[in-house]
Amino acid sequence: MVADETVKPGTLEEQSNTNAAPNPNPNLRAVEEEEEDELEEGEIAGGEDESKGSSATTAVTHPLEHSWTFWFDNPSAKSKQAAWGSSMRPIYTFSTVEEFWSVYNNIHHPSKLAVGADFHCFKDKIEPMWEDPVCANGGKWTLIFTRGKSDTCWLYTLLAMIGEQFDHGDEICGAVVNVRAKQEKISLWTKNATNEAAQLSIGKQWKEFLDYNDNIGFIFHDDAKKLDRAAKNRYNA
Repeated sequence: MVADETVKPGTLEEQSNTNAAPNPNPNLRAVEEEEEDELEEGEIAGGEDESKGSSATTAVTHPLEHSWTFWFDNPSAKSKQAAWGSSMRPIYTFSTVEEFWSVYNNIHHPSKLAVGADFHCFKDKIEPMWEDPVCANGGKWTLIFTRGKSDTCWLYTLLAMIGEQFDHGDEICGAVVNVRAKQEKISLWTKNATNEAAQLSIGKQWKEFLDYNDNIGFIFHDDAKKLDRAAKNRYNA
C-alpha cells in the first residue's frame, strides 16, 4: 500500500515536465540522452542558500503502490550463440513519481533506440522472462506500430501501470517495447493467462487509455514457448 500519499491519476502526468532531475544512476549510460548545458549551468548557478530554501519542497515525494524496475537488452551485446536474455540487465528501480520522471527524462524513448533493442518496465523482483515464476503461467497483449511511432503509447502504458489505473492491476507483471527494423511492438505481460475475465478487462482498458482502435490479441506464454511465431491469439480485444 502507499506509505504517505496516494498517487492520483493526474499526478504522474502533471509532474512530467517538473521533475527532470539529473540521471540518478550511472548505469543508465547505455540508454541515456546527453544532458543539456543549460541544466548544468543552472545547477552551478544555484547558491547554497537557495538550495537550503528549496529543501522543504524537494523533500516531498509521491510513493507508488509498487516499486518498478527498468531493464534493457542491448542489441550490440546479443549474439546468436548466447542464451535468450543473457544480455538483459536491470537499469534502475524506482518507487516514487519523482524517481520515475528522473529516470524517464534521462533515457532514450523507443524511437531513438537502436534496432534490436528491448526495453522493459516490470514490477520489482519480477524478471521479464517466461522462466520467472510470476510470469510462467501468464501471457501478453501486444500492440504494433510503424517504426518510430510508439513513443507516446509507451509513456501512457507506463503511466497506466505504475499509476495503478487497471481494475486488475495485480495481474500485471510489466511491459516491454521491442524495437525492430520496420516496426515497434509494446507488450503488456500478465500473470494468469487462464483468467479470461481479467485478461479481457486489461486488454480493453489498455486500448481505452491509449485511444487505440485496432484489434489486439493475447497469447499464452506456454503457446509461445511451444509454437514460437505460430502461436495463435487466445483472446482478442
